[in-house]
Amino acid sequence: MKNYEKYQIGYFMPPVNKMKWTKKDHIETAPIWCSVDLRDGNQALVVPMSLDEKIEFFQFLVSLGFKEIEVGFPAASKTEYTFLRTLIEKNLIPDDVTIQVLTQSREHIIKKTFEALQGVKKAIVHLYNSTSFAQRQQVFKKTQDEIVEIAVTGAKLLNKYRATMPESEISFEYSPESFTGTEMEFALRICNEVIDIWKPTPSNKVIINLPATVSMSMPHVYASQIEYMNDHLHNRDNLIISLHPHNDRGTAVADAELGILAGGDRVEGTLFGNGERTGNVDIITVAMNMYAHGVNPKLDFSDMPAIVETYERFTDLAVHPRQPYGGQLVFAAFSGSHQDAIAKGMAYHEENNLNQWTIPYLPIDPHDVGRKYDADVIRINSQSGKGGIAYILEQSYGYAIPQKMREEVGYLVKGISDNAHKELTPEEIYEIFKKEYINVFEPVDITDATFKKVSTYKSEGGMLVDISVTIDGNEFEVSASGNGRLDAVSNALKKTPYAFDYTFVTYSEHALEADSNSRACAYVALTDSSGELYWGIGIHDDIILASINALVSAINRQKKIRPLTT
Repeated sequence: MKNYEKYQIGYFMPPVNKMKWTKKDHIETAPIWCSVDLRDGNQALVVPMSLDEKIEFFQFLVSLGFKEIEVGFPAASKTEYTFLRTLIEKNLIPDDVTIQVLTQSREHIIKKTFEALQGVKKAIVHLYNSTSFAQRQQVFKKTQDEIVEIAVTGAKLLNKYRATMPESEISFEYSPESFTGTEMEFALRICNEVIDIWKPTPSNKVIINLPATVSMSMPHVYASQIEYMNDHLHNRDNLIISLHPHNDRGTAVADAELGILAGGDRVEGTLFGNGERTGNVDIITVAMNMYAHGVNPKLDFSDMPAIVETYERFTDLAVHPRQPYGGQLVFAAFSGSHQDAIAKGMAYHEENNLNQWTIPYLPIDPHDVGRKYDADVIRINSQSGKGGIAYILEQSYGYAIPQKMREEVGYLVKGISDNAHKELTPEEIYEIFKKEYINVFEPVDITDATFKKVSTYKSEGGMLVDISVTIDGNEFEVSASGNGRLDAVSNALKKTPYAFDYTFVTYSEHALEADSNSRACAYVALTDSSGELYWGIGIHDDIILASINALVSAINRQKKIRPLTT
């Protein structure tokens, strides 16, 4: 990186820099949104959309709630001209939606633009010409006065052609293209010249669009530029200040947010930031950032997976898995500490019936954008913890794993993930868990058990049991008593010609499902003479048989059964 000396600051700070916007800590109201996916977005695609695709994508944007949609540059392309005419002639533009078209400040282009708009109910005609120092010096080789004359000529022509279409509601927008590379006094002058020609009113406001055509500064500089224009533009009450940030510095979202604080009323951008070079501002991120602060974004992103699928299908671009709000992994927690905090946070919210969202590590509720906790939030790999694995087994399959068992299950699952070098799905986790702990019937299998309650003065225990048991393929019928069912079964097993080395540590049970016909789940922990712990899980329609299955599973996992010597 030896050539940094050749780069110089190419932007211009305003002569007055009050920075009043720094006293605001959040955006209070959603701006007017204008999607430019069908212009800036489409022209940046390797293969631009066909006419049918444009129509379907337009309808998709309408379904998301956009009320202003830029549909193209009709005078510059036959495809875009035909698209606009199709929207108008087939009455595809809803009454509450305004289309926007782009035009340069050249009469034949402006004339064709208005021809393309014939019959439209409402439209914005967006006039632009480049104003930056670099463009004036290197491309146009014109003075400031000559550049102003281009804008003024175009503004007058728009007035002229609008007068020929009294049946249509047409409003105007002006962009000093490459605004961020323009001296602020000159940007102000040229915008005011246009405003004075258009004479905006409360019922016919003018849009002044101030684009970061190339992002050249830190976001606070762009905000200061917007504030300067906001404070000094003519007829401000009848203007709509629009922002159009590009993402060359990776700060388009910050530019938009600070620009709104500094006086911006409107944002032009695209879904997921598609656009030339590094793209336009991502409207989804800006809108969802507001949503996360409790502000209605006035766009509908409640089914984010469907939005991602539609966007990828039409653009042939992939949404990055870490793309804010829309990426597949943006809510995913692989880290054990994160998983534990999320699981505990959700339990706390449920126990306390909280309405305000304050879950650790989740800035918004994934459900609000169509995502699911089990598949999208707690994700298991070798970095995961016991809490996350237990959460998946409980949420997806109903197993309330005892706290003391969670660490063992966690190490088991993480070890398999680590050795396989991959993430494990909930289904794979369950299969590992099931195979290791649930109804393990080899080499010991109790095939039948009959209980009889007895008075304590007739027996040492309160329960008698007759069991049929198979051990290593050998069948036995044995009876024993105990102070409970499990104790009786355990005593019966010890009457077989096999040695067992265990004592009970803990027992718990619960229903797997909520209905009255649900299966029962029992957990048994045993310890051997060396102090090692063994867990077993039993599942059955009958809770008694579930507890027996859990005992047998724990014994079989111990793998210490051996025949007695004779």
